[in-house]
Amino acid sequence: MIAETELKLHGLSTEEYQRITEILGRDPNNVELGMYGAMWSEHCSYKNSKRVLKRFPTTGKRVIQGPGENAGIVDIGDNLVAVLKIESHNHPSAVEPFQGAATGVGGIIRDIFAMGARPLALLDSLRFGELDEPRVKYLFSGVVSGISHYGNCVGIPTVGGEVYFDSCYRDNPLVNVMCVGVANKKDIKLAKAVGVGNSVMLVGSSTGRDGIHGASFASEELSEDSESKRPSVQVGDPFMEKLLIEACLEASKKDFVLGVQDLGAAGLTSACCEAAARAGTGMDIDISLVPQREEDMSPYEIMLSESQERMLLIVKRGYEEEVSKIFAKWDLHAVKIGTVTNDGMITVRKEGVKVAQVPAKSLTEGVPEVKRESSQPSYLKKTAVSVNTGINENPEKIFLKLLGSPNLSSKRWVFEQYDHRVGTNTVVKPGSDAAVIRIKGTSKGIALTTDCNSLYCYLDPLEGGKQAVAEAARNIVVTGAEPIAITDCLNFGNPEDPEIFYQVEQCVEGISQAAEFLGIPVVSGNVSFYNESPQRTIFPTPVIGMIGLLENINERCETGFKDNGDIVVLLGEVQGSTEASEYLRYIHDVKAGKPPKINLLQEKKIQQLCLRAVREGVVKSAHDVSLGGLAVALAECCVIGKKGFKGNINCKNLDAALFGESPSRIVVSVSPKNMETLKLLAEQMQIRITVIGTVCESRMTLAFNSSVVIDLPLDEVIDVYENSLERRISAQ
Repeated sequence: MIAETELKLHGLSTEEYQRITEILGRDPNNVELGMYGAMWSEHCSYKNSKRVLKRFPTTGKRVIQGPGENAGIVDIGDNLVAVLKIESHNHPSAVEPFQGAATGVGGIIRDIFAMGARPLALLDSLRFGELDEPRVKYLFSGVVSGISHYGNCVGIPTVGGEVYFDSCYRDNPLVNVMCVGVANKKDIKLAKAVGVGNSVMLVGSSTGRDGIHGASFASEELSEDSESKRPSVQVGDPFMEKLLIEACLEASKKDFVLGVQDLGAAGLTSACCEAAARAGTGMDIDISLVPQREEDMSPYEIMLSESQERMLLIVKRGYEEEVSKIFAKWDLHAVKIGTVTNDGMITVRKEGVKVAQVPAKSLTEGVPEVKRESSQPSYLKKTAVSVNTGINENPEKIFLKLLGSPNLSSKRWVFEQYDHRVGTNTVVKPGSDAAVIRIKGTSKGIALTTDCNSLYCYLDPLEGGKQAVAEAARNIVVTGAEPIAITDCLNFGNPEDPEIFYQVEQCVEGISQAAEFLGIPVVSGNVSFYNESPQRTIFPTPVIGMIGLLENINERCETGFKDNGDIVVLLGEVQGSTEASEYLRYIHDVKAGKPPKINLLQEKKIQQLCLRAVREGVVKSAHDVSLGGLAVALAECCVIGKKGFKGNINCKNLDAALFGESPSRIVVSVSPKNMETLKLLAEQMQIRITVIGTVCESRMTLAFNSSVVIDLPLDEVIDVYENSLERRISAQ
């Protein structure tokens, strides 16, 4: 029996090792053990989450490819498809923020062009500890630099995303990156090793020793020893990736290129076994043919290296030279390393001598599925109490403090480091509810967003899961786009803890209920567990990436107020709830209460009303009311539109009126001549709407029950919102 320390190095349990010996009928050698360790890690196998993920709705009228491939594919009409995926690079970013984030960008881009689609846009969802911690500032600036470096160099705009700060992420920052591409339907490539006797070609960069054990590292808790695992973090080369994109897209259009698979976690091992398993075939490869940038690399190192910018191509026999010519034009390697076989085995040789042989499907499907225990977290008994705070200081001061807080103020310091205009497709830039990009050669556009209120998920995982989907959909709808697909990144602590696994189950159930009711299928995604340290565990953070379709991009709607005299209307209920709110968390330092319940029918009707009003040209602007409540939403409309506001809110409680949060609320502005039309639409759909004010020139004035509580020059509101984050980062 192998030593337990050796098994721990590979992330395997004794039970799993026993299963491997049963599959092989013998003990595995060191190379085979490494292959199983990587592929049976949670990061690659989803052994803890697979059972729960089956709950997601994954089919729909537009779905061409759901979960199980490199990325999801949805039909957007005119023989075009959108390809989307989101993934995490959390652990690498915790120990090496620049390269961890940069290679996360590179990896998700490869998932998109592996499908034959040109990547058009990137988004990110980032979580960090509080900014008064020097190490948090180091991680934050390193991650943002890594994302901007890779995206800017490779020439793909980062057009949107979110940034959230809370002490629970101090040790475990979350770095989730989403990529979206577009392709002609006929150019779609799947990652299948089809056709016995066809060639297996490795293209792109040379293989080095970086990233070995990366998949295993991503499947364990962070600890004091994590810094020593910097070699598990890959090193990216965005210029090489740009060449690889162009070469692969050119090759993908050829009929003799039958399948494409990127080399991500577990490197050559995962690429070979996943492509073979999907096709029900095998592979026989010789690793001595793999281009290497370091001397004396062992079979173990070559098979598990996670060196970046590499792809595996399945090429029709006899066309290898044609493929090599395409890649030579882009100064890239394209080497035949093996052939497709009919025995279902991954056979690895070195200079003809067999060094490993395992069944392909045993690596991808053979891991014993784990059924975890689940129990309601004990902390919920303490947090599920109603908290009545009230406003005990000047409401205007509280408003400015909240508006300038890290979670609510503009993330301009972040997105101005990203080239969000490269490619000239971005028509609604970062800082709005959702980004919008054009699809050249058509009238179409795509709206893109990432969303998750992780405090809601902590205080009520089921409700939090529902509201993550609903908020993302609202952010899409206010642009005038129809939500059509979800890709998710599920970030949690240790699933072996029953209380953590309860969070997983409930969040997934909430996402599933909302996605099903709103008719938005989940087509791809990623699970990231073990996001905790001995000191703390992250909030459950199931990030929702969503895309929507605009048939006519000229009919899009934006966040900012437009013209003086326009009427400002709230769709939905006026009063929010301060429980579980950002106001309660930031101003009162209380993380408690129950998030306001969402009525999915009401949510759907509000979204339908907004979408119809936008498409019929009834409203001039639209903005989702979410974190920070109505006062903050109005301020954002003012800042983005460079227009003032004068209005009144009639409610029972001042703090709930200004800063309370509740779902299913959208602020719109309407020209006076269209007000009756909006009223008629609302009546038809049985939606409450309330006139709360008008657009004006240079002040933001807000009254509560006719008594003015906020009266500020627009310039001051703009300065607080736009510059607070940068000032905080610059402060020593």
